[in-house]
Amino acid sequence: MEKRLKKLPTGIQTFEKIIADGCIYVDKTRMLINLIETGNVYFLARPRRFGKSLTLTTLEAMFLGKKELFKGLYAEAWMNRPDFVKYPVIRLSMNKVTTDSGIENLRNSICKIVYDEAQKSGIKLSDCKIPGALFEELIVGLLNKYNEKVVILIDEYDKPYIDFVDDPEMADKVRETLANFYVRVKANDEYLRFVLLTGISKFAKLGVFSKLNNLTDISMNDKYAALCGITREELLQNFPDYLELTAEEMQISKDELVERMEDFYGGFSFNGEMRLYNPHSILRFYENNSFEEYWFDSETTTMIAKYLKGKNFTVEQFHNYPVSRDFVRNPGEMDSAPPEGFLYQGGFLSLREGITADYALDYPNKEVLNAMSRLVSGNLLSRNNGDYSDCYTDTINALYTLDCNMLIEALNRLLASIPYDDYKQEAKKNIIYNAYTFSPKEWFYRATILTFFRGCGITAIVEMHTNKGRADLVLNYKGQVWIIEIKVAYEGESPAAKAEEACRQIVEKNYNKPYPDAICVGLAIDDSARQITEYRMTNGGKK
Repeated sequence: MEKRLKKLPTGIQTFEKIIADGCIYVDKTRMLINLIETGNVYFLARPRRFGKSLTLTTLEAMFLGKKELFKGLYAEAWMNRPDFVKYPVIRLSMNKVTTDSGIENLRNSICKIVYDEAQKSGIKLSDCKIPGALFEELIVGLLNKYNEKVVILIDEYDKPYIDFVDDPEMADKVRETLANFYVRVKANDEYLRFVLLTGISKFAKLGVFSKLNNLTDISMNDKYAALCGITREELLQNFPDYLELTAEEMQISKDELVERMEDFYGGFSFNGEMRLYNPHSILRFYENNSFEEYWFDSETTTMIAKYLKGKNFTVEQFHNYPVSRDFVRNPGEMDSAPPEGFLYQGGFLSLREGITADYALDYPNKEVLNAMSRLVSGNLLSRNNGDYSDCYTDTINALYTLDCNMLIEALNRLLASIPYDDYKQEAKKNIIYNAYTFSPKEWFYRATILTFFRGCGITAIVEMHTNKGRADLVLNYKGQVWIIEIKVAYEGESPAAKAEEACRQIVEKNYNKPYPDAICVGLAIDDSARQITEYRMTNGGKK
């Protein structure tokens, strides 16, 4: 008889619904109890789609005393104590705020979510159109009705502001509105039992952190590093049947499956030590049994696309990016942070132990790396009216049909999209990678091409070492390996000679020794034309 699997909570962000539907719930209530008992006002920064909403709805059910939902969970005994007290709860999701129709509509939208929350508790509010005043009415109304202090849970507190990260004028108006709203939390401090705000970044300008002088930021606290996300132990403990079934269907061992899942969806760290899986991606993976990109939804893509607009950086420059302890404590606010600060807070980069510094940043996993590569490449092409989809299609077709000429044409369209000024800027930089020094332009060309391949979902490795050297790029598409060596022909140098040199290097350095059936290609980029004008092949493929 086929084993009956417990339901997955895919797309469900409400604790009560997860329990009522009989879905798998990864028990985080021990950490939540510790939060409740050791403090009053907290802030937690985590990327989108990482379990913040579930955390808040779990707290809501705990404070409301819904004991029947916690059977078998750590919180069950805690909630059954004789001295357990219920508290009224205000839970607001700023994700619901409309931000695309001007500042007045935004204020009205905030008012609406406050009205909706009041209606849940039977609190009658006035017809006031000032969001902060309504918020205060709701706090006082709940206090008077239940004669107990109030719990405030605010999800994605910074979402309305982040929506205008590329529009400083509108961002200022939104910031003022939100600051006037959140200041009511401090103004009513004596009436509050517990407060938790979640978001992506700690925006001092929104007034929350300057006004709430008793607020504790737990974003980097080791005790709560696993409050959102799934640890390896939790994966094994809570999903054993899914792991067994998926491994069987993929015809691999369970240990190999877990390693692949970690490589594709794990690697997130918020203290530099503990590694976490993205819960959204894990659930989607179990449903589809396919290693695809699930985390980059439309909102996440829109946010990073807005940030990339008009900017130029390569994906490779953020591998093993050294940062100090000061950066980890304060990476800056997303609207003014350097690129590494923005990408770190958005979840696109994660913490590692540093080699030359206290910490280093890097992409947490293949899902994020590939998606970022696609977005960076798409942004690059769009800056010169290029079409990413055409380049992508031609590249995939070229690798599938082993057509090197088509591949070169696609790469040349990519190189043609890089503005001239970007080449000049890159030429001024000294590039050191894995202890090797590179010609700045060679690095820039190679990093751009590598980023594009990864954005196409192609397994691409840079600096693949052999016993005699390191290949520039090693690609693997549907089992066919391509080894690509890149040379730059500067003024007075022969591109044909450079292509021959690249091919000769592949052979002499044994780059293809681990892959005897690899297609080996030597490329020569004419720096004056910024195009691949010559290439040679040592075996396989077609011109």
